[in-house]
This record gives sequence, structure tokens and C-alpha cells, in this order.
Amino acid sequence: MGLTGQIKQKALELGFDLVGITDASPVQDEQVDHLLGWLNAGHAGQMTWMHNHLEKRTNPAKLLASAKSVIVVGLNYKPPSLAQGCLKRNGSMGRVAPFAQYDDYHPFIKKLLRKLVDFIITTIGHGFQFQICVDSSPLLERALAVRAGLGFIGKNRMFVNPRLGPQIFLGEILTNLNLDMDKPLAQSCHDCGKCVSACPTGALRPDGSFNATKCISYLTIESDGEIPAELAPKIGNHLFGCSDCILTCPHHQKAPPCSNKEFVFYPDRAEIDLNEVLALTDEQFHSRFAGSPILRAGPDHLKHIAKVCLANLA
Repeated sequence: MGLTGQIKQKALELGFDLVGITDASPVQDEQVDHLLGWLNAGHAGQMTWMHNHLEKRTNPAKLLASAKSVIVVGLNYKPPSLAQGCLKRNGSMGRVAPFAQYDDYHPFIKKLLRKLVDFIITTIGHGFQFQICVDSSPLLERALAVRAGLGFIGKNRMFVNPRLGPQIFLGEILTNLNLDMDKPLAQSCHDCGKCVSACPTGALRPDGSFNATKCISYLTIESDGEIPAELAPKIGNHLFGCSDCILTCPHHQKAPPCSNKEFVFYPDRAEIDLNEVLALTDEQFHSRFAGSPILRAGPDHLKHIAKVCLANLA
């Protein structure tokens, strides 16, 4: 088995569900044009960081000058079916997106990628240069995952693997190694538009465009302002994030649940009592959601969303 095969085997042994290799060349012009058009249309809203480091975002070699290959990994985070059995549905519960029913995935994936790096160093010795990237790095990781043969970008703008669906966390290792490249998959959503129809606010459009400023995930997580009056009723009881466009995807419905037992899952976070949220002190908020992506919202914004949800449930 060559080095590429050894790396892939080790990645799977570490608990990743997907691993593919692509080169470190810039992403396709089509992807760059799509990003620039999206930004120029103002569809990124308050996510001003998306305007920064555009060269690095579209060209892996700007993050690691010696980069020749990109190792792309994926981790399936579809919650186990037992999560549905924990829903209380007592009229004051707020829904939490599946990704936030786990611990924050950034440190978890970085830890596994560091183990993969250690394996490579042990295998080849000196001369290995690398950079680990997980979401927060300025890199179009979905475009690279597509190029590495792991899946395609769906109409919901999510990365979709045909077998594992659209609930995939991605991570990358940029490296100076010359590895064997994988070929992109010849798949797409074809005529399916279930995710577009399922979007409560119209953030997803039939023409393939996506306006993040209307997305419930953006409004409940990224935005720090008041929910626009015309969108508040459409949030329903989404307290943190939204997965409606994911849950309706046929690839999601046939996908297996997360199999990595080390990735901590909290079934009681599928729904959270909205009145409990309103009663939390700042200290209690940070204690209640320690290690959770929910911390990102902050106590004040989470309480604002909780009030919106309660008004919708009244």
C-alpha cells in the first residue's frame, strides 16, 4: 500500500467517515464567481469576515506556500434516532439544529487531524510540511471536498455525500506531499427541489441562490440584532439553527447515524425549554452549554430568540 492509501486507511481508523485527496490549486473560477456574486449582493449580512482573505479562501497555496495536496476528511453527524424519543413537545420547547446537539466539532476534528499528522510524520520522517484547517480557516472547504471526490454541493448549499447525506463536518490538511488525487463524483440534486420548498423563510431560491440574511440559522446564530418583524413568525420554535432543508433531503433520510462514539452527543439538546433559557444567568448560560456550539449565540441573543419562539408558540 502506498502513502496515499496508508493515509486514507489511518483517517478511517481515527473515526472519520470520509477521506479524499485533491491538489492545492485554486478553486474553480465558477466557485470564485459564485462567492463574489453572493458577497456583492449583500447576502452574507453581518458575516463581514467572509469578505476578508479572499485570496486565501480560494487558493490553498496562500495558506501554505509549499502546498501540493489537500487531504479532505468528513465526519457524519446525523443524530441517532434516540434523539427523537427525547422530544418533550410540551408547548414551550425550542428546537436545536442537529450539529449543536453535539460538542463543538472544531476542537474534536482538529484533534483527530493532529493524530493523522503525527501518523504521517512517523511514516515518512522529516520534510513534511502541513497546515490543519477546520471551518474557521479562510478556505472554501466545500469546493475542495467536491474536488476530492467526497460529494457535491446541493441546492440547499450544503455539502452532500450520496451515502451519508448533508450532515457532514469537514476538515483539511494542506501538505507539501505529492499524493494521489481523487476524481470528483458525477452527481447532483438533479430535479429534486425539496430543500428549497422546505425553507421556511425563502432564503433558498429555485434559481440556486441563497440569501443568508433570511436564513433561520443566520438569524439565530450569526446575527446579533433583532429578528425582522416579517421573519419572526417564520422562525417558529427554532431556538438555535435550522435543519429543515436538511431533514427533507432524500440523501439525509436514507443516511446512517453518526457512528463515532467519541464524538459526544447530548440527546437532551434536541429541544430546550424556552422558559429555562429566559431564566438563565450569564454564569448559568456558560455552565449549561459548556463545550457546545450554542455558546456562540451568547446569553442575550439566545434569550431574544427564546422570546420570539414563545410568541410563535402562543
